[in-house]
Order: sequence, then C-alpha cells, then structure tokens
Amino acid sequence: MLAAVCHGAKDVRVEPRAEHALAPDEVRVAVAFGGICGSDLHYYHRGAVGDFFVREPLTLGHEVSGVVVEVGSGVKGIETGIKAALDPARPCLTCHYCRAGRANLCTNMQFLGSAGRFPHVQGGFAQHLVLRQDQIVPVPKDTDLLRLSVAEPLSVGLHAVNRAGPLLGKRVLVTGSGPIGLLTARAARFAGAAEVVSTDVEDAALTVAKTQMGATRTVNVAREAGGLAEFEVDGGYFDVALEVSGAAVALASLFKVIRRGGRIVQVGMLPPGTAPVPVNVLQTREIEFVGAFRANDEFRRAVELIVSEAIDVAPILSGTYPLADAVAALERAGDRSKVVKLHLAINEGYR
Repeated sequence: MLAAVCHGAKDVRVEPRAEHALAPDEVRVAVAFGGICGSDLHYYHRGAVGDFFVREPLTLGHEVSGVVVEVGSGVKGIETGIKAALDPARPCLTCHYCRAGRANLCTNMQFLGSAGRFPHVQGGFAQHLVLRQDQIVPVPKDTDLLRLSVAEPLSVGLHAVNRAGPLLGKRVLVTGSGPIGLLTARAARFAGAAEVVSTDVEDAALTVAKTQMGATRTVNVAREAGGLAEFEVDGGYFDVALEVSGAAVALASLFKVIRRGGRIVQVGMLPPGTAPVPVNVLQTREIEFVGAFRANDEFRRAVELIVSEAIDVAPILSGTYPLADAVAALERAGDRSKVVKLHLAINEGYR
C-alpha cells in the first residue's frame, strides 16, 4: 500500500509501506479521507511536535474515515463493506486511568500518527489501516465520509466543552479560530452558551466563526489591539474561556477578562516553558485553570452529531488533494488566510 511518510522536517514521501496481518480482534480499513491536523503540519515543517521528534519514518494522520475490508477471526458485529468512523486512540484498557473511565490519560496510549513513543505509532494517511475493533464506529451507508473524518477534531471540541462544565446561559470566550477553535465554538453553542466570542489573527477564520460556527461576536486580536479591553471591566465578563490557539499571549489575556470564580480550559498546546500563569490572580480570584487533552468517550458522540447533522462540519472543509499530492497539500494547509481544513483523498473510490 502507499502512505504519506514523514522522514524529518520538510521530508514527506508518498511511498510503499508493508501490510500487516490481523490479530483476532483487529479490523483492516481502506481509508477514504484524512484531515490534515496542526500536528501533521508540525511534523512536516519541524520534524517534531513539541518534544516529540521523528526518530524513524512516521506515517502521518489521525483524522480518518473509511470502509472495512477485512475483519479478524474474533471480531463480532463488524462486517466488510461498511462505512466507519475511525477512532485514532488505542488505550490499553487495563491501566488505572482506563479503568477509572479516563482513557484519554492512558499510560500506554497508542495514538495514530504520533512520535510520542518509540517505535512510533504509524498513522492513517495510508491506503490501508489496521485498528482494534473498538476503534471502529459503523455508520449508515449514506454517510458522507469526508464529513465523517472530522469526528476526531470535533471530539476534541466536545471534550473541551465537557471540561468547562455546564454552559447553559454562560458567556464563553474561545481564543483561536483554527479548525479546533471553530469546532469548540460550535460545541459551546450546542451546549447552550448564551454568548460565544471567538478571537483569531485571521479575518477569514473569524468570518467562518461568526457566520457558520456559532460565534455571536468575533475579535481580530492582531488588528484590534484593545479588542478585549471592554471585557475587563467589573472584574471580568466571561464565565468560561477556552484557550485553543496554543499562544502564550492569548493565555495571558484571559486572566483579565474571566470573572471571579470562572474557569479557563487549556486546549491548545503551548511550547514548553512559555505558559504565563499569574498564580496570585488565580488564587485571589479563585479562577479554575484546567487542561483538556484529546478526547475521552466524546468520539462516538461526535460521530452521532455528524451523522444526524446536529452539528454541520461542512463550513470548515476547504478542499481535498489526492494522496499522491500530500506534500502540496501540507504546504497549502498552512495558509490560514485561505484554508481552514484540507483533506487527503486516500482511496479516491470511496465517498
């Protein structure tokens, strides 16, 4: 099979990769679409995500959908030919965190397309992908596989909102309007937030946020230097802030606009050592500062919302490239003035 394989910074090659035999509890899937995530861009441009450096050839990709082509001898309830959402998380299911219902914190997690462990966990930008049966979420045969591939980033937004607590009637700020930020804003409105203010440095992203993804107001923090100043009065305006940009300056701005007793959820990954957290303010205003990492059981909920069209993910779709043009797609995906989310069409016969 062919796959988009990262060998280091600016070195991604579409090349043959070996197929693997199935274990009794595994399923082989023909991958239809793969969404290009920020982590894929980091691997492409830097050869690393945070402190995780590519130390061996790594197939990229974890936002994927596809069609089942083979099932292991012990698999029940999954048949060849069905369409499926593909959960990139493969927790061990036996550690303390898995048994406590927090599998996203698994101490032995295998997550598609990650250099966080060695040997690396190979990703989904490949014509065929082998997954454990619990990673396969069957969907109706008329499901749009392109939209379905957005289930993983939507699950991240849903998890962030769950970490924020009840949002009914709340005032919410979302910093960053990339794909995760847009989906988080939409998830916040879906959860009943009365107001969602979205920020970014690109007008194109903010237009999508305001017109199609639930934001009640937007602020371009690059052009409007004091755009959040009005929210600082009376000790802060927002009940909840979701920091999705992964920018230190965005996080620093939140402690002036969050009300006393409010909650800040850190969703974006900041470079190590750059998080500007004013502990005294955190303490004296009793602000809750919590992390949100990937998703837990929200993946299946994301699938349900996409299939039922309760949440429309189409506004973030910016186009597809064939697998053979993976490098061109990775180059273009970084242009946020024109692109929200690009996808690779891995096996172009599947829709």
